[in-house]
Amino acid sequence: MKSVNLLTFNEKQVRVKDKYGNTYEGVADYYDSGYSFHEYGVDEDMVRIEDCLIWESQILSIEEIEVHGTAELRTERLILRRYRTEDADQLYEYFGTDPSTYQYSGWNPYATPEMTRETIARFTESCSDRHFYAWVMDVDDVIVGTIGAYDYKDGCIEVGLTINKGWRRRGLAAEALQRVLSYLTENEGISCVSAWCASENTGSRKAMEKAGMKFVREEKKGLSVGDQTYDRMVFEYRKKQQGEVR
Repeated sequence: MKSVNLLTFNEKQVRVKDKYGNTYEGVADYYDSGYSFHEYGVDEDMVRIEDCLIWESQILSIEEIEVHGTAELRTERLILRRYRTEDADQLYEYFGTDPSTYQYSGWNPYATPEMTRETIARFTESCSDRHFYAWVMDVDDVIVGTIGAYDYKDGCIEVGLTINKGWRRRGLAAEALQRVLSYLTENEGISCVSAWCASENTGSRKAMEKAGMKFVREEKKGLSVGDQTYDRMVFEYRKKQQGEVR
């Protein structure tokens, strides 16, 4: 590869081809020669894409690319990434066995280890769909939450999320939601994103408000989960118009 400044690709979506015939796509993390020599004993710059380290001397080409669907997203504290097979144990432990994660939705795709593996496989297969969005929230390889968007139709989509019980009340839900709302409307061109919660679910309501979603209506007794009935609060987030300031 001709000399290129790998730093210019830091935290950008890239496609890298190496001299061994491999192709990598994702967000590039740049490390300079000083760091790589200290950590790995190799005195040259490199990039990391997910768990793959690629030294400058191995790179045949690197280019920034446009991405759609479940692309890796970053926030100040979170990596929002695709589901992986090795996530199964954490998803089952933190979400499948904790009733508080599905108390107000009744939706538990991680109820058993088998269901968890099936969910991951289904999500992985769906990643080729431009309008399929399903992320885990990763902090240092700990899954602290999940977030996704679904039922895309006529330029609108619905979003939902869950936070690991041990990581609540830290603002992570709003942080992840705000990043996803921006991605869906600005990158994906989706004009309206909706979400809902039970009126008793104050944590979800505050996260949606903090992320910039607007309350649009309340549906009395509009949500039934098991033998419980709740008022259903609906929120929306719309794509910014040119010159609009939120």
